[in-house]
Amino acid sequence: MFRTTLIIAAAALALSACQKRVEPPGDVGVCYHAVPMTDGTIKYNKVGGPASSLEVCAARLEAMRIKFLMLGGNQREIMGAYQGNFLFLQREGIFTSPSLQSGRYLALVRTGDGRLAIPGAMPQQ
Repeated sequence: MFRTTLIIAAAALALSACQKRVEPPGDVGVCYHAVPMTDGTIKYNKVGGPASSLEVCAARLEAMRIKFLMLGGNQREIMGAYQGNFLFLQREGIFTSPSLQSGRYLALVRTGDGRLAIPGAMPQQ
C-alpha cells in the first residue's frame, strides 16, 4: 500500500514538473489585455498609455470589458497583466496572481452599484 502511494506521488510530482509555468510580462507601467490562445500561449495587447498603478490598469480593462459588452459582446470575464501580475476581471471583483498556476488574491471588489473599490474602503451598512 505504501509503495503504491509513493509511486502515485512520484508520478504526480513528475507531471507537475513538466507543466510550463506561464508568467506575465514585467514591463513597468504597461497595462495589457491578455488573451489565451488555443495553443496554450497568451497574446498580450497594450491597453492605453502608461499606467501608474495596478488599480489604473484594472480600471482600463474594466472600461474595455464594458465597451465590448455594449457593442454586443458576451465575454463577462477577461484577463489582463500589469508589472508581472495577471489580473482577472470577474463578477465578484478583480483578482491578481503572479502566474496562471498560482493562487488568486482579491485586489478590488465591486460595490453594490458596480463600481470597483479597494477591499475594506467602503463603509459597511
